[in-house]
Amino acid sequence: MRTAIIIVLLGALAACNNVSRPGIDIPFEAVEVFPEPPRPEGQEHVLELRADPIDTVRVAIIGLGMRGQGAVRRLSFIEEAKIVALADVVSEHVERAQQTLVERGRPPADVYIDPDGYRTISQRDDVDLVYICTHWDLHTPIAVFAMEQGKHVATEIPAALTIEEAWQLVNTAERTRRHMMMLENCNYDFFEMATLNMVQQGLFGEIVHAEGAYIHDLRSMLFAEEGERGHYWNMWRLKHNQEYDGSLYPMHGLGPIAHALNIHRGDRMEFLVSLSSGQFGLTAYAKEKFGEASEYAQADYAKGDMNTTLIKTAKGKTIKIQHDVTSPRPYSRIHMLSGTKGFAQKWPRTGITLEPDGHRWLSDVAMDSLLQVYEHPIVREVGEKAREVGGHGGMDFIMDYRLIYCLRHGLPLDMDVYDAAEWSSIIELSRVSVANQGMPVRIPDFTRGAWDQLNTVTYYTR
Repeated sequence: MRTAIIIVLLGALAACNNVSRPGIDIPFEAVEVFPEPPRPEGQEHVLELRADPIDTVRVAIIGLGMRGQGAVRRLSFIEEAKIVALADVVSEHVERAQQTLVERGRPPADVYIDPDGYRTISQRDDVDLVYICTHWDLHTPIAVFAMEQGKHVATEIPAALTIEEAWQLVNTAERTRRHMMMLENCNYDFFEMATLNMVQQGLFGEIVHAEGAYIHDLRSMLFAEEGERGHYWNMWRLKHNQEYDGSLYPMHGLGPIAHALNIHRGDRMEFLVSLSSGQFGLTAYAKEKFGEASEYAQADYAKGDMNTTLIKTAKGKTIKIQHDVTSPRPYSRIHMLSGTKGFAQKWPRTGITLEPDGHRWLSDVAMDSLLQVYEHPIVREVGEKAREVGGHGGMDFIMDYRLIYCLRHGLPLDMDVYDAAEWSSIIELSRVSVANQGMPVRIPDFTRGAWDQLNTVTYYTR
């Protein structure tokens, strides 16, 4: 990281020596902090990777906190998925997940409480899919090890915390020809899927600009101690806010709009700039909850309250991503798409505008009718079941359903390892830009030149 910052600073000094003057064009070049390593000999890209069909997908779930418990329940509703192993370092979590299987009438799973249990699980012959719901720091190590043992992998977000980890995922997936999917549930939100369908059918014309966010007041959870509601084991998430500044969790806002923009399927993200506000919210909250003399109130928190990251694509599109988990604001992922013939937005006001009256919202009746017409075929197929099972309104279930469906039928997954690497890479890239006063930083091409071999995102069905 220190080397990366030095490189950026050198770029800044070079830029200062080329001060813009009227009538003089200064060529722009984003700073390449993380050069793209060449593809190792014998590897090929895994765009639209297909693997052998699996009749019954045997699943091992590693990490049984908040997200892991939900995964156990949702997968228990999918007959073609069989949970064969459960792992967590907290025995009560394992017992709770096992009880869920019993209550759902599913066979009990083998249990692991050893921190290295994922190694034993990944080496089992009766596991097809390793489903990772641990804290962030373990996502890449477990995913890489599992793929090396011949297992398909799905991991909670983020898939990687650094550029180095992102390349580890890409190289391992390419070398082993195993699926590696980041579990970005927001891509399956009913509104997001409807607007993706609208984009692909040309309703909005050419998408020019898109915005996403993760604005979610998590202060009570970040500071929740053991036994309190929303507690993160060992308070791991608070530690990330203590240590790092930048866009620490860009995937929820970025994922759906990246698919609408066909990122690495006809376009690619080229560079970003990122700025953070100062840090106020965590300190203020800690003082109120623990007192001004407490260790939490006296601690230093690196994460600025609001981070804003701007991204430019190879084809001239722009993206804005925001991250704020420490302000008393209503939840928002924004999800905004702006095109040459129309506009859609989910938060703070859900609305759609279309030509020829582009500066007026459609009426609620007209919008509801439009959403029905453009309801995504997958939602039409499984939406009722998803609402019944739940998980953020049903999008979590659709995510799991699609994962199992594609593995069963030998189809490319809706999200691939390049999605996981690209979307996760924003974390470290934004940190570098923030640390250097918003300097532009180039985004690696994780497909190594294959980004224009496809021309659209496809969610495959038989």
